This record gives sequence, structure tokens and C-alpha cells, in this order.
Amino acid sequence: MRVADLVELTRAPAAFSIPGDAWSGAAHGAGGRGWAMPLASTCLYWSGMAFNDWCDREVDARERPERPIPSGRVTPAAALGIAAGLGAAGLGTAALLGGRSAVAIGAPLAMMVVAYDAAAKDAPVGPLAMASTRGLDVLLGAHASPAAAWQPALAMTAHTAGLTWLSRGEVRGTRPGIAAAVTAGTLAVAAATAHAAHHDRDAGRVARLAGVGLAAAYAVVVGRAQARAAADPTADAVRTATRTGIGGFSLLQGAWLARRGRLAAAAAVVGAGPAYRSLSRRWSPT
Repeated sequence: MRVADLVELTRAPAAFSIPGDAWSGAAHGAGGRGWAMPLASTCLYWSGMAFNDWCDREVDARERPERPIPSGRVTPAAALGIAAGLGAAGLGTAALLGGRSAVAIGAPLAMMVVAYDAAAKDAPVGPLAMASTRGLDVLLGAHASPAAAWQPALAMTAHTAGLTWLSRGEVRGTRPGIAAAVTAGTLAVAAATAHAAHHDRDAGRVARLAGVGLAAAYAVVVGRAQARAAADPTADAVRTATRTGIGGFSLLQGAWLARRGRLAAAAAVVGAGPAYRSLSRRWSPT
């Protein structure tokens, strides 16, 4: 198995969307080692991607034969072993960095990843199951005081739910109504984020302006791609909107980080966007 096959199996480029979750949570929480928690989150994310391909190996053989397992570049046993190893590494890292409070969130997060891939993906609750993993990822960063991070956790959850719902049309296309509803959800998340940033009295003027500006950029970039899918609900348009939505995490996360005055972290998260877009042209993040 080549490194390139491992990168494709785990959707490695999409990991650029992960650190901002935990950092957003850490910015709203208090104490703990939330700033280092993306190490655990990334392992769990990659584990979920590998396990997803193992669960989908028969479907992919028909619909996406170019993927690592059906193409023969990665054996099913190897994919399952990689998923298990990365999952164990993620939970172990969470325990090392945050102790019991981090494990109390990391363990349900890992279980939801497995449940989504193994059972919930094609069920009506699939988008909500996937969305819960991103919300829990935010709370993992705020593991010492997770209730303080409910707002960014809810924003990431809502964004992920819409993104997952739309992504179900990547192979056969979607219905215009679905894409339109997801677009409306994106605009609602952007509006709520901008409102929270604008009215945060603990943040400075620059931080508030940055938060509002990034929320607006998120609405334009992600909402525009989803609106195009509503107008042209083909599989190609849905895949483009899905890739854009994954990249849009950085703008949404940056807005919540800026809201709390974490401008350097916001810049780092948003600055990862070009790297994500460059790598995703070679290795699909979906």
C-alpha cells in the first residue's frame, strides 16, 4: 500500500477542517488542553473515513470502483486495521491530553463515528448522526467546561447536518428542494454566527468585525455553491457544493474563534483553506 493510497483512504486533506472545531471549543471553554486536542480529533476523523470505506466496500465496487478498496490498492483487512488503530490512537491521545473529562466526550464521539458508518449513514437520522460528531468535536476542545461552548458546537452541528444531507446526492444528484433547504440552513447559521460575534461584549472591535466578516464570507462561499446545486441538482454540482462545504468549515470556525478574540488562531484556520483546496483537487475529501 502506497502513502497516496492511505491518504485517499482516510480523506487526509479534509483533516484541514478539523483543528478549528476543538480550537473553537477551547476558545469558549476554560482550562484543559483544548488547543492540543486536534491531535485526537484528527485521528478519530481519519479512523472514521477508513472505516467508512470498509463498510461501503461492496457499494463502492459498483458505484465508485476507483476507490482504494474496490480497486485492490488497499485490502479490506488493512482498511479495518487502519481504522481501529487510528481510533485507538485518537482516544488514547484524548486521555493523555485531557484525562477523564476528555474521554467522557471522546468516547461518545468515537462511538458515533462507528455508528454512523456501520448503521446510520443511509437511515433518515444519518445527517444528524454525522452532525453530532462535529458538535462533539467542538465540545472535546472545551472538555473542561463543555457547556460554555454550546454555541459554536450547535453551529458546526447545523452546518454538518446540511452538508451531509446534500452529500447524499453525490452519485445520482439531488432534488432542488433539498439543496434549497440546505442553502437556507447555511444562511441561518451564518446569520446566527454574525449576530453572536457582533453582540459579544467581551471581544474587542476588531474581533467583532472579523467574526462578522468571516460569517459573511462563509454565507457567500458555501451558500453560493449550494444555491448552484439547487438550480442544477446534478451529481457534479452536488459534489462541488460538498467539497466547498467541507472547505467552508474553516470560515465558520474562524468566525467563532475571532468572536472570542483568538485572531491568530482564526487566521491559521482560514489560512488552511488554500491548502485544503489544492490537495482536494488531487485527493477527494468526500
